[in-house]
Amino acid sequence: MGPVRHIGVLTSGGDSPGMNAAIRAVVRTAAFRGIRVSGIIGGYDGLVNDHLRELGPRDVSNIIQRGGTILRSARSEAFRTAEGRTQAVATMARHGLDALVAIGGDGTFTGAKVLLDEHGCRVIGLPGTIDNDLAGTDRTIGFDTAVNTAVEAMDKIRDTASSHDRLFFVEVMGRDTGFIALASAIASGAEYVMLPELCQSIDQLVKELSQASRLKSSSIVVVAEGDEQGGAVAISEQVRKFLPDRDMRVTVLGHLQRGGSPTAMDRILASRLGSAAVEQLLAGEHGCMVGEVNGQVRTTSFAEAIGKRKSLQEDLIALVGILAT
Repeated sequence: MGPVRHIGVLTSGGDSPGMNAAIRAVVRTAAFRGIRVSGIIGGYDGLVNDHLRELGPRDVSNIIQRGGTILRSARSEAFRTAEGRTQAVATMARHGLDALVAIGGDGTFTGAKVLLDEHGCRVIGLPGTIDNDLAGTDRTIGFDTAVNTAVEAMDKIRDTASSHDRLFFVEVMGRDTGFIALASAIASGAEYVMLPELCQSIDQLVKELSQASRLKSSSIVVVAEGDEQGGAVAISEQVRKFLPDRDMRVTVLGHLQRGGSPTAMDRILASRLGSAAVEQLLAGEHGCMVGEVNGQVRTTSFAEAIGKRKSLQEDLIALVGILAT
């Protein structure tokens, strides 16, 4: 492979706060190194359909504080086919792209790995997902903001729950993982948390809520949307059968958690990893994700980042119950 002179950058999958900060870091670090950058509009679909525009340092001014992604994101059925991927590689060749920086999560890296395996493309990934479920990084870009958004909502819910002696079920994002649920439960002082990683019975939940009701007037149960017992609505209906006299309410935070201005922590993480992605490409690295482990920048192969799920910390799971007493 020849030297890297022109990098393409795309955002794919669900948006996460901090993606714009990562784009900005990629563009400005590349400019500092004398490398051209083109933004790919609409993720892999934009690569298939040749939706690119060149980006310079001034094109990414005033975006570090913005949520979402200026490059937008979209599903691409065409990219799922061999013909579509061949078309994507043809777009890269037509524009003289020597490498790609793909910002996203599990699905984004799966697509990047296919480009590498089928066509030998130089691709490096940045972990942009609120779920925090990728191996090879302690935090993903957007996770901190999503947790802070959820906690801010729960603080307000606690006010009204205490005023009316109510039991609230608050559903947060997390179809397959409970990182947001666990972190927001601890930070908001929730009484219980339902996690996809654990098999938790309704009987146990009812027991814990009954004990809590003897000590406090209000309670909050945080529910990850992918919990095996169902979402917050389904769980509240099951609990109501056992506690018919409790005044219950359900709040589903939904996509509220994806939006908003990124926290300082997410801006710094995105900036650091975006810059590191360019430096790693120039050093000959690719086929991997750039993450942060124990405060240090580390690379992890796509195969490991995708295939090896992070586990929830057991001491944090235990902490919810300890602090709810």
